Amino acid sequence: MLGELTVNNFMSTLASSEPVPGGGSAAALAGATACSLISMVAGLTMDKSGYEDVWDEMRELKQVMDGKSQAFLSEMDRDADSYASVISCYQLPKTTDEEKAKRSNAIQEAILEAAKIPLEVAEQAAELFPYARTVIQKGNQNAASDGAVGALMARACVRSALYNVKINAVSLKDETAREQLLRRSAELETYVDQEEQETLRILSFV
Repeated sequence: MLGELTVNNFMSTLASSEPVPGGGSAAALAGATACSLISMVAGLTMDKSGYEDVWDEMRELKQVMDGKSQAFLSEMDRDADSYASVISCYQLPKTTDEEKAKRSNAIQEAILEAAKIPLEVAEQAAELFPYARTVIQKGNQNAASDGAVGALMARACVRSALYNVKINAVSLKDETAREQLLRRSAELETYVDQEEQETLRILSFV
């Protein structure tokens, strides 16, 4: 699993000439990073004097973020596997008309799946901003900047994942599916840009 690689090993794999892992896996990693940073701020708040009123809230928030971080790490593999499937479909035989039709259908199905997975990643990352705002506002103020970086990484995850949605969507012959993917991508881009601005606006040290 990609999430089990060391940082150096993952970066070397990412930099190789192999088509996977690529931007989709990197986007999911950004999502995991966002969760871990938000979790860190919650952890630095738990049991700390002066924050007694939010200890339980931070403990629960940390548990949620730790679970989401692991989910994003799993998405790294799902994304890589989906694009590997696309590549495999392009290698199917295409000698007869029947083979050509079968190959074409397989490619389209694989491309649709390769678009859906990063969209799911983007949807999940778009949900992280309220958590970031909570730790920035209520958490250990010495770590507020880490919560802010968590928000920035969440936005990076969403925007990066959506580029992978778009590049696959434009190859779909199904116009309805293509338009749905592109429309939802545009909605998410607008949403996370607003959420990022709203989150960073509450920082007290800038």
